[in-house]
Amino acid sequence: MNILPRRAMMRGPAVAAILAALLAGAPSMQAAAHAADGPTMKKATFAGGCFWCTEAVYKEIRGVGAVTSGYIGGKVPNPTYKQVCTGLTGHAEAVEIEYDPEQVPYEKLLEVFFATHDPTTLNRQGADVGTQYRSGVFYHDEEQKAAAEKAIAALDAAKVFPNRVVTEVTEASTFYPAEDYHQDYFENNPFQPYCQGAVAPKVAKVRKVFKDLLKE
Repeated sequence: MNILPRRAMMRGPAVAAILAALLAGAPSMQAAAHAADGPTMKKATFAGGCFWCTEAVYKEIRGVGAVTSGYIGGKVPNPTYKQVCTGLTGHAEAVEIEYDPEQVPYEKLLEVFFATHDPTTLNRQGADVGTQYRSGVFYHDEEQKAAAEKAIAALDAAKVFPNRVVTEVTEASTFYPAEDYHQDYFENNPFQPYCQGAVAPKVAKVRKVFKDLLKE
């Protein structure tokens, strides 16, 4: 677990601006997302390094319901945190999100994702090294896949980052919820040193950059 490099954090507004422009020029994926009798929740799954950070970030976003920290993309069933930390299971630390696409379209979730971690470092976030810390979008349908690929192309074309985005775009496989003590970690441990040094700054950044997306 580590602190995101400051240079990556500084690019958050630029990332948001690029992807917001992309979203404005594309048809929204929220069309027909609601049935006549009420909202239809959808799933999104992202891996952006330490899941404590990613979970805390998305819990701030309007339209997001449950956010579960866990493991995805590996070959060992029901992995433990200790196993995943070896890097040998193939899993990434990730979050599975339930969201209402009428309140927050998938493209907006992508904006938050790319603005709150460094998607250009392969199998690492800062000092956290290993395949479990890789950057990944695990799509649940072809629309999510297309949106992620389009976002990555836009970021590379605009050269927002000094290096190319290495985020993997992979079909979602079995998601294994992490142990109970990992859930709501920032909320339950706000003064833990890692939370103070890494998670809190990301949450503060989201509150500043994405004011229009925050829960009331």
